[in-house]
Amino acid sequence: MPKRFYRIWSAAAASALGDGIYFAALPLLALTYTHNPILLGALEACALLPWLCFGMIGGALVDRWDRRRTMAVADLCRFSLLLLVTVLVTAGAADIYLLFAAAFLLGIGQVFFDTASVAFLPEVLEDRDLAVLQRANARLQGTQQALGGFVGPPTGSLLFGLGRSVPILADALSFLASSLTIWTLPKTPPKPAKPRGSLLREAREGASYLFHHRLLMGLALRPAIGNFAFMAGNAVLVLFVKETLHLGTTAYGVYLTADAIGALIGASISSKAAAKVGTGTALTLTAGLETLSLLTIGLAPNAWVAGGGELALGVGIGVTMGLGPAVRQAIVPDELMGRVGATGRLIALGTGPLGAVFGGWLAHVYGLRTPFIVGGCILATMTAVVARLTNNARIEAALAEAAARRELEDAAAALETPAETVAA
Repeated sequence: MPKRFYRIWSAAAASALGDGIYFAALPLLALTYTHNPILLGALEACALLPWLCFGMIGGALVDRWDRRRTMAVADLCRFSLLLLVTVLVTAGAADIYLLFAAAFLLGIGQVFFDTASVAFLPEVLEDRDLAVLQRANARLQGTQQALGGFVGPPTGSLLFGLGRSVPILADALSFLASSLTIWTLPKTPPKPAKPRGSLLREAREGASYLFHHRLLMGLALRPAIGNFAFMAGNAVLVLFVKETLHLGTTAYGVYLTADAIGALIGASISSKAAAKVGTGTALTLTAGLETLSLLTIGLAPNAWVAGGGELALGVGIGVTMGLGPAVRQAIVPDELMGRVGATGRLIALGTGPLGAVFGGWLAHVYGLRTPFIVGGCILATMTAVVARLTNNARIEAALAEAAARRELEDAAAALETPAETVAA
């Protein structure tokens, strides 16, 4: 890996630690304001709504802007926002609606940061080889899960015991560290000047490219179905753990690490699994594993069984996150990377708010186990989708097509090189 990758890796590690702290602390903070499961589901939805509102426009802007600068500024803005929230919580001026606003604004920052980071990774690696991209994504995903899911949540629970605003401040500082680390990366060469149309037109170009590509549609639909099911359970997870599994605040933070440990394991074996059975087959197998895992959590008689389900669920998600983005990075043209990535994330995450509200309603009407059981049944449909749209044969054909396109582009660029440059 080039040296620049390790700076991106360090920035991701700092931000992931803060996110893990925030992930555990935000529901605990919300519980000090309300125990209404519908409001808790709405809070989860607010964090994902920006993808519905700004996702495609954000992708078009990322393809216009310098991706390194976009990432740094996005994290600097998120630092400033959480610093303000820390002050308001400390002063006793916060309520559940302030958390709604903060979650929404943080989500806007996530739109720009995540879209830019996925598009920027191939530039950092200077390589579109699928195996290299899979290893890089696996390292990033593994680090994010280790710190964001394993270290962060129990730390967040402990910090919350010191004061309601302490974990929020810790997350703010993580964004500051991430932003400063990204600023140390060398500046990327400016992009060639091209005629620009409207942002909406450019966004539609990225969407059209994805919608007409069956493999990319499959890679987007897989997490779309999954996120609807996952968010249905996540919306009421804090209530489920406390009232159904009868765990305390500290144990809640520890419970959250089961998913993270599984995701860390999944990320570490993702590239090996792809080499063994093929990327498409690995994606299909993990879809089935996630289905069984969510059903296990919903039907678990005790916290140990539920934790085992969370562990297996994390393995499936870890493998998926190590393989799926790498395929898209390997086959999408660089000039469309931001827009196609944002459209894919819009499809994938756009179902999350609906799932969160649906899960809150299910829990309110039918009980806290219901969102997990219904979510597991929904995930069963995902397995069939993945098996048809993202199989090995389709992935190999797309990689061959992308390699041929890049060869033609390189040949065309060589023909356009001025004669004096070639002589030099």
